[in-house]
Amino acid sequence: MKRTLMTAAAACALTFGMAGCASLGMADEATAPASVDEAAVAATRAVDAAAVPTTADATAFVADAETRLAALSEEAARIQWTRATNITYDTMWLESRINAEYTELQVELANGAARFNDVEVPADVRRKLNLLRLGIVLPAPNRPGAAAELAEITTRLDSTYSVGKFEYQGRQITLDEASQLLASTRDPAEAKALYEGWRTISPVMAPDYARMVEIANEGAAELGFADTGAMWRAGYDMEPDAFAAETDRLWAQVKPFYENLHCYVRGRLNARYGDAVQPDHGPIRADLLGNMWSQQWGNIYDVVAPATGGASSYDLTERLVANDYDARKMVETGEGFYVSMGLPELPQTFWERSQIVRPRDREVVCHASAWDLDNLEDIRIKMCTEVNAEDFYTVHHELGHNYYQRAYRNQPFLFKNGANDGFHEAIGDFVGLSALTPTYLNQIGLLDTVPGEAEDIPFLLKMALDKIAFLPFGLMVDRWRWGVFNGETSPAEYNDAWSANMLKYQGLVPPGPRPADAFDAGAKYHIPGNTPYTRYFLAHIYQFQFHRAACQQAGWTGPLHRCSVYGNEEVGARFNAMMEMGQSRPWPEAMEAFTGQRENDASAVADYFAPLNAWLTVQNRGKDCGWEA
Repeated sequence: MKRTLMTAAAACALTFGMAGCASLGMADEATAPASVDEAAVAATRAVDAAAVPTTADATAFVADAETRLAALSEEAARIQWTRATNITYDTMWLESRINAEYTELQVELANGAARFNDVEVPADVRRKLNLLRLGIVLPAPNRPGAAAELAEITTRLDSTYSVGKFEYQGRQITLDEASQLLASTRDPAEAKALYEGWRTISPVMAPDYARMVEIANEGAAELGFADTGAMWRAGYDMEPDAFAAETDRLWAQVKPFYENLHCYVRGRLNARYGDAVQPDHGPIRADLLGNMWSQQWGNIYDVVAPATGGASSYDLTERLVANDYDARKMVETGEGFYVSMGLPELPQTFWERSQIVRPRDREVVCHASAWDLDNLEDIRIKMCTEVNAEDFYTVHHELGHNYYQRAYRNQPFLFKNGANDGFHEAIGDFVGLSALTPTYLNQIGLLDTVPGEAEDIPFLLKMALDKIAFLPFGLMVDRWRWGVFNGETSPAEYNDAWSANMLKYQGLVPPGPRPADAFDAGAKYHIPGNTPYTRYFLAHIYQFQFHRAACQQAGWTGPLHRCSVYGNEEVGARFNAMMEMGQSRPWPEAMEAFTGQRENDASAVADYFAPLNAWLTVQNRGKDCGWEA
């Protein structure tokens, strides 16, 4: 995920906390004016409120806003990086203070932008005014102390999650350890203990979360939105209700395939564990799926592999180990993909300043993220990289954020971001689709030969267990938050609503009754980290749309799932041209620049997985598919 920082240009998290969340578009002091004419600035800000604002006033306001945001943003980014890579009382203190200062500035500018709602201005100025209103993920109300209180809460939530540990078999373990154990265990009792153990870290967050919602909603109302969720949905170049309907439309396109996959996986789990653990009908027990949030199921491939012909001729993790990969070589390989498409090498400072492995001497945020600290060249990743297939993909994904950040660095400050937040996530995922193909692994020497057609179903099943299984989770997280923000879900109903969404969208249930004080939503980083999540659902649509378009541009005529655009500079040039647009134009124009389409289109998902979907249909004949929500 790309690191999300607080800019008016980005739909970004107040606490800058995210995985694959976005980075702040930040101007380096070297490129910002060496000094600002203080008298001119004061004059700009002191426009008589009673006077009718003019086009010139609006243009001057936007210029002043960009200068002020750029001046504060690098300091904010460096403090955020320091806290994320060294969590202490002092770094948390520093972060909460800079968060409050930046939020107060954003609120001031967002309210100021509203003065020009009825003023005729050039299209680029209007877009910047809109972005000033939409760029705050958690807006504080414009009253003394509100921004500081909100900043303290969000920093505390993020840090509580990041240092979370629970007792397991007589010792304290981290999320990293728990996730590895859950991925490998095939003991339902152990899976239940790990799943429930991690969720003991989050009940303490619930009061803070409820208070945070109150403050943010007050701020959103001042900006003219019904609630914070409505403000989030307004950031996609369409009305909030229209955006919600669009995500429903996309989900309807892919839901039948998900239900087919769910039915097949449930049957295989039943065959493994029996009716007492996993019945052959109804929902799936969430802890049996090998992932702490059941958002990806690839870790249980050995359980659900086809009864015949399910073996692959290679294991990517084993190939990486056999070829002496370490964490740095993983990142260098990811860089090599982008360079092969004609994009520049990463700057030397990337290698000097990134956190590529987990430090042994301090607490850090291990959730993978990409950062742009000065909006020019100081791009970095923050990972606790392991040599395995999952992190091989993650490296390619995170570097996508960095290459996007670098591509739009010459845009004005408020346009230094993705066309929408789904684009920022999809860039690296699109490259990742090529990076996982046997074609690419052969191109970089990890495979001697490309496996034949007989391995297509195993390959596609592994991909679907991660890509298709994720789609309902990508939708449900913000569906839960939208209900919280608009008041449909009260604090007392937080956990029941979360479990209800799991059942409705994913067809999953917890392994047992949840405690009365459970706050399971808080056990997912993006909730305490305050990162909007629908971006990941969109990214799982966009990446296939990008991939299909790129393969067509490359002249690929084989199955879509075997296509790799590694080494294709023509595709890279068109890809980079889209990235260079940043957020300067509505996202349909950016989509058209690369794909030739102006709309979201999930049909590329169906194209990619068509052979698997046909195979699953055969496997599921006679089964009672679906579940009761």
